[in-house]
Amino acid sequence: MSVAAERSRPAARRRGGFSRALGLGLISGAADDDPSAIGTYASAGAQLGTSFLWTAPVTLPMMFAVVYLSAKLGQVSGRGLFLAIRDHYPRWVLYPTLIGVLIGNTIEAGADLGGMAAALNILVPLPVPWLCLVIAVALLALQVLGSYILIRNIFRWLALVLLAYVGAAFFAKPDYTEVLRGTLIPTIQFDRNFLTLIVAVIGTTLSAYLSSWQSNAEVEEEIAAGRRRLDQRKGATKEELARSRRDTLIGMIFSNLVMYFIILSTAATLHKSGHTDIQTAADAAQALRPLAGDAAGYLFLAGVIGVGFLAVPVMTTGAAYDVAQIFGWRHSLHARPGEAKAFYVAIITFTMIGVMMNFLGLNPMKALVWAGVVQGFSTPPLLLLIVLMTSRRRIMGNKVNSLWLNILGWATTAAIFAASAGLVVSWFL
Repeated sequence: MSVAAERSRPAARRRGGFSRALGLGLISGAADDDPSAIGTYASAGAQLGTSFLWTAPVTLPMMFAVVYLSAKLGQVSGRGLFLAIRDHYPRWVLYPTLIGVLIGNTIEAGADLGGMAAALNILVPLPVPWLCLVIAVALLALQVLGSYILIRNIFRWLALVLLAYVGAAFFAKPDYTEVLRGTLIPTIQFDRNFLTLIVAVIGTTLSAYLSSWQSNAEVEEEIAAGRRRLDQRKGATKEELARSRRDTLIGMIFSNLVMYFIILSTAATLHKSGHTDIQTAADAAQALRPLAGDAAGYLFLAGVIGVGFLAVPVMTTGAAYDVAQIFGWRHSLHARPGEAKAFYVAIITFTMIGVMMNFLGLNPMKALVWAGVVQGFSTPPLLLLIVLMTSRRRIMGNKVNSLWLNILGWATTAAIFAASAGLVVSWFL
């Protein structure tokens, strides 16, 4: 990228500033706290109490590494994640990675739809599978008929519903001495239940769909700025990357705080009262009400339903981006359905597969936790490729990772692999 080009780009993007941080960063952070994550965190808090709180600050730098490296790849290469993999890696690497990500995304989208429907079922007494279908149709209408800018702005406001969990935690009136101990002193157990929850938390916190969405969202932002060709999108200035780091950090801190307060609210109520077996998200909300008041229960419900409307489209659209990039289909939320038919058909297909999962009678809460486990196995190889790509000058030019970012990226990759391996070992022991 020439010096002249570098100097010209910031002016075109300067209006992104703080409002952009409340766009892409907040959307990615909120999508990370999808109903699957909420179910996993609530289950962990109910089963293990405040002793599990330390996982929130420990996963924060990992979350930052995953999302920022994905954003950086999209900004500098001008490509979405799987287009970059297709262009730089052989098919034997590409297709297994794609299959793992699609399975993880689809299962999690289906589990999220079930979690949303189970929560909504408390207010609307219709069968959960049919509520899933109604929710799916509403989401598809937004994705197919709405513009990228409209979708981004709606998602931005939906993200704020997660603040409900901060309120729910305070209504729970936790013991702050226990809270401080659980936050600062890691408690690790080498049993299958603990390792399953750890892998589920890491998987749902560092989900593969975030990487795909973030890289493609960066490309969509470039298209919105008028850079429709790949040669126009390639490259990023130091100022743009610094802004992206700040945006990502804001979003991940927001996401991590929500994770912390979900664990805290259920630890201070459900675990303390011995109510450790949560079958649905609705169960968690209902159980909170007599212990922490009706307000806490309804806040919990609002969070599940609201963020689901943000997270499910991120997963299904992310999966559609991945498939479209592999097969060379036109793929952009700026395109109308008639201009990118295969891309929009893929969005509809992945959404309806998620709906059909719920007609098979799956337990929503267990599906949410196991969706996190599936993500825990599909994310490590994808993150490995992201770290490798952002370290290659052939792809990134002079914007390859710094030493500290490489250390953080490799440490995150190693931690995810280790957690997944630990769970596998526990199955045989």
